[in-house]
Amino acid sequence: MDTLNQLMLFGGLLFVVSILASTLSPRMGMPLLLVFLIIGMLVGEDGFGGVQYDDVQSAYFMATLALAVILFDGGLRTDRHNFRVGLRPALLLSTLGVVLTAGICGAFAAWILGVGWVEGFLIGAIVGSTDAAAVFSVLNMQGLALKTRVGATLEIESGLNDPMAIFLTIMLVEFMVSRQSGFDWMMLGQFVWQMGAGALIGLAGGRLLAYGVGKLALSPGLYPLLALFGGISIFGTAAVLQSSGFLAVYLAGLVVGNQLSRGLYNIQRFHDGIAWLAQISLFLMLGLLVSPKQLLVYAPSAVLVGVCLIFLARPFAVWLCLLPFQFSWREKLFISWVGLRGAVPIVLAMFPWLAGFENWPFFFNIAFFIVLVSLVFQGWTVAPLARWFELDVPTSSTRVQRVELGVPGQVGYEFVGYKLADGSPALKTPSDRLPLPPKTSLLCVLRNEKPLSLKEGIKLLPGDHVYLLATASELPALDKLLVGMDEPDRLSVQAFFGEFVVTPRAKLADLAMLYGFEVPEDKAGWSIARYIYSQYRHPVVGDRVRLGQVEFVVLEMNDSRLTKVSLNLHR
Repeated sequence: MDTLNQLMLFGGLLFVVSILASTLSPRMGMPLLLVFLIIGMLVGEDGFGGVQYDDVQSAYFMATLALAVILFDGGLRTDRHNFRVGLRPALLLSTLGVVLTAGICGAFAAWILGVGWVEGFLIGAIVGSTDAAAVFSVLNMQGLALKTRVGATLEIESGLNDPMAIFLTIMLVEFMVSRQSGFDWMMLGQFVWQMGAGALIGLAGGRLLAYGVGKLALSPGLYPLLALFGGISIFGTAAVLQSSGFLAVYLAGLVVGNQLSRGLYNIQRFHDGIAWLAQISLFLMLGLLVSPKQLLVYAPSAVLVGVCLIFLARPFAVWLCLLPFQFSWREKLFISWVGLRGAVPIVLAMFPWLAGFENWPFFFNIAFFIVLVSLVFQGWTVAPLARWFELDVPTSSTRVQRVELGVPGQVGYEFVGYKLADGSPALKTPSDRLPLPPKTSLLCVLRNEKPLSLKEGIKLLPGDHVYLLATASELPALDKLLVGMDEPDRLSVQAFFGEFVVTPRAKLADLAMLYGFEVPEDKAGWSIARYIYSQYRHPVVGDRVRLGQVEFVVLEMNDSRLTKVSLNLHR
């Protein structure tokens, strides 16, 4: 009994320390997952805690469950419009890109480390895929609003590339176990089944889960739990049928997040906490599993392979896979650099351990050290690089409060609050003249922690807290009305988008007469929208298209339709 109580005390303190240590991440720019890994290593057998943990079976089970939860949460937060923009490049990166990265990295490992070709390619397969937990965490913690084309591609790639890496790793492990000398075409059939069946189960299961959450009459607190365990059940169904559970659970989350409207915010908020719990548990456990003393033995070899991975294999695969798509060189270079490695390579490195290989420490420690290198050098530089390449776009400050008053299947009214910043468009506007959306009602204005009377129109000032009753569909309109911009000079609205806002339907010839720039004769009758679509098949906010002395900047998109453009004149 005392042992159980001590275990609960130790586990609770470990999580509390990890959560408190997360406050260091924003201040230092350190990837939060690196903090959790380091804490796990410090508590482990070679650290201050001296905790010895080497149960690979339980570690693999917990890691798989945690990754399923993280992927489901990532799918819940992926907008279907962004998914459409990033799907094709992400799909190529998550298949051909993983093969190319694994092949180049594996060949280099076999040559530089003096191991057999199969062993070398196994190292390449283990570290060949990006990690959803690392990518989602770094992008969210850095507070980056990347251009949709870049951000969507990175997130979708990390959600889809696990099946290919798992397939390659298992194939090479089976080669080493059975000592096969050639490729078995049955393995290709297995891969097609894993991808196809996993996608089908995820899409069908997601639709069924969204229907159940939307129609069943349950206690409000049970809807997030139904979504969570429904997602885990979809993962388990796909895994039992020998297909890709990771692909299935990500697509299920995507379907639920985009098909469900009422109650979605509460579900997402609950899953945000559960995903954090999964990430903390996962990386603490992985930190406990490794021995820092053994890690140092394999560090030189890991550094060599990591350098090849980061500076040769990943960039080559990205540039080749993105050739058919309209990515700028800055976007390609950024995507190459943000190929973060995290929990997935470490989990894949458990496969030789689970298979009983005598040299499993070789694979495990090299993969672990490469993950550390990736989180330190790549994760730490994501935000500065995005700003240097000018791939971040203006973002709005978030709502200070949002509470859903209904549950799935009921009227979706929400109680929302905003703190007005200096740049808010609503400043000095009388409260009774605010152009609110039709279904929105102003409930209260707090100033200096005191409620103000709304009987007579009061002018809104910076620092006021404004509370309203609104539907979820009206929140974007309220954001535009009430939220001020808080950006560096380069990303101020005027500096980023230009001074003149024009309609995409405007003719180039008419603009040329008005602003005095030349237009090619064959394009004189074109609209701005047609000209932009001739340069980008799927334009996103922040895309820039030059025409002589004029630069058009995409200001607003509605689904895939261009709705607002700004114009910059370069004399």
